[in-house]
Amino acid sequence: MVAAVAWGCVMSRGVSGALALIAAGWTLSAQAADLYGSRAPNTLPQSLYRPDSWAGPYLGANLGYAWGSVANNPAKPSGFVGGVQAGYNWQNGGPWVFGLEGDIQATGAEETFAPWKFSNPWFGTIRGRAGYAFNNVLFFGTGGLAFGELRATTFGLTESHTNAGWTLGAGAEVGLAPNWSAKIEYLYVDLANSNFVITGASNGYRFGLIRAGVNYHF
Repeated sequence: MVAAVAWGCVMSRGVSGALALIAAGWTLSAQAADLYGSRAPNTLPQSLYRPDSWAGPYLGANLGYAWGSVANNPAKPSGFVGGVQAGYNWQNGGPWVFGLEGDIQATGAEETFAPWKFSNPWFGTIRGRAGYAFNNVLFFGTGGLAFGELRATTFGLTESHTNAGWTLGAGAEVGLAPNWSAKIEYLYVDLANSNFVITGASNGYRFGLIRAGVNYHF
């Protein structure tokens, strides 16, 4: 019960932080739009004002931090995360943007709670994205399939399971220059439980992830 409450608090702080970052980006974008709109509505550089630039394929990289908990065990693996993503956006002349994105991540998330050590060496996601574009800023929600490895070690014995689960999140992406954008997003990832022989329990990994990245749009 205490662990559940603690995890709830951590999740609340993570979601609140992500929403605060997204809200800050929204505010700065609106202020910039007002500034340029009132002084020089026709002179905003095209590299920063491209409402149709979200359509098409893209490829990028990201870096972030993950923290979570293991089902039926006190361990709470956490650590840095890095990887690559690729996707495709559709935009039919309006502000709504829909897309599909996949990513693969290497992680250093681990924790030892004697006599068990749990780690998440890697994970990936395949997600749909839906967003609304304000000039060069795109706010989006995302969700879909997650998969990854949970590894348990005790007394020199190691056991690994690759599980599938789900993920859900939100973020913001900003067009910085022709073909380039930067993003920040929060994801909650649930890798389903599986039975571990060396722990004698059904263990899975659930974690929050904050990450920032860059994309090149083709």
